[in-house]
Amino acid sequence: MNKKKIINDPVYGFINIPSEIVFDLISHPYFQRLRYIKQLGMTHLVYPGALHTRFHHALGAMHLMGLAIEVLKSKGHAISKEEEEAATIAILLHDIGHGPFSHALEHSLVNGVKHEDISMLIMEKLNEEFDGRLTAAIRIFKGNYHKKFLAQLVSGQLDLDRMDYLNRDSFFTGVSEGVISFDRIIKMFNVLDDNLVIEEKGIYSIENFLIARRLMYWQVYLHKTVVSGEQVLVKILKRAKELSANGETLFATPALQHFLKNDVSESDFFSSEIHLQHFSMLDDQDIFASIKVWRESPDRILSELCKMLTNRNLYKVEISNDPPDENRLAMLKQNAAELLKLNEEEVSYFVFTDIIRNRAYNAGNSNINILLKNNSTIDIAKASDLSNLESLDKTVQKHILCYPRII
Repeated sequence: MNKKKIINDPVYGFINIPSEIVFDLISHPYFQRLRYIKQLGMTHLVYPGALHTRFHHALGAMHLMGLAIEVLKSKGHAISKEEEEAATIAILLHDIGHGPFSHALEHSLVNGVKHEDISMLIMEKLNEEFDGRLTAAIRIFKGNYHKKFLAQLVSGQLDLDRMDYLNRDSFFTGVSEGVISFDRIIKMFNVLDDNLVIEEKGIYSIENFLIARRLMYWQVYLHKTVVSGEQVLVKILKRAKELSANGETLFATPALQHFLKNDVSESDFFSSEIHLQHFSMLDDQDIFASIKVWRESPDRILSELCKMLTNRNLYKVEISNDPPDENRLAMLKQNAAELLKLNEEEVSYFVFTDIIRNRAYNAGNSNINILLKNNSTIDIAKASDLSNLESLDKTVQKHILCYPRII
């Protein structure tokens, strides 16, 4: 069978599948599942074009890894064929542990189980299946391979994961503020003392990259309607889980039913294979098919929440720097309780507060270092003449208040 395939990608044009093992990994059911998981969860509620998948994104990141390795090799850095393949596999599989609507899922069905840890577990399973051929890729993914810069290409402040998702998400949402000069940044890659650095003439492209990331967070990923949609989904799954725990049998696919019926902790997930088996069958379709059926649930709370999501009649969301006023919160709860005939516990599904966070650059975590002409390096936040770049290193925390539009 010919495994030298070409994929037509709307962002980069033609992408080559570089080797047989990469073709086999892409063909594996674990990876094919990513076709049915949207990259941006609820973002299509605001930007109708945001329907691209995690499958698209993983292939795009793999393509960028090929470009980055070619650039580094052309600058005299030794990267063997085996290391190139290992780095390609590591970036290809970096998101394989994502579930449907991943961030909502992490807050409800698989409580506290991080998608990065599930990715690692799946990679180890695949390594067994592929007779140990993923060992070097796993070491790069974990960050304990002896060539540190390879791990930084997979996971760091300027990794190829971020580079692809900013590029791809701005393309599909149509938000031009997220457009970055990915090709120029990659051409500016270099290695010094085993660390990934950016040549000095690439400094303005990096500034643009960091600012684009910040703007994409507030304009796309943390847009208040996107936040509202995710919060409705979190509450739906919480209510469904609560009803299941009380002995009710809700309509659900076997994979979703497993997580509704069982309270799966982090230690449970990694100690028993059954949880991964069910998780690897979950995608967006399991969640949304259930939500459509639950609209007719005899449970008023579940029914109402599901109708809110499917009809796009979402929470009103207020975002502020300070916590919402306690008196106003109490008044909103009282109004909701009277209007919707809810008790004190039920009203928490409709009126509540939460916190959202954004940090565009984390200088303490694998800095973006600029390589100066004298062969020394300086952190981008210090090298830049943009005064607001250092402020990107701070975590911005905002409070959200959610309540039904009818009150």
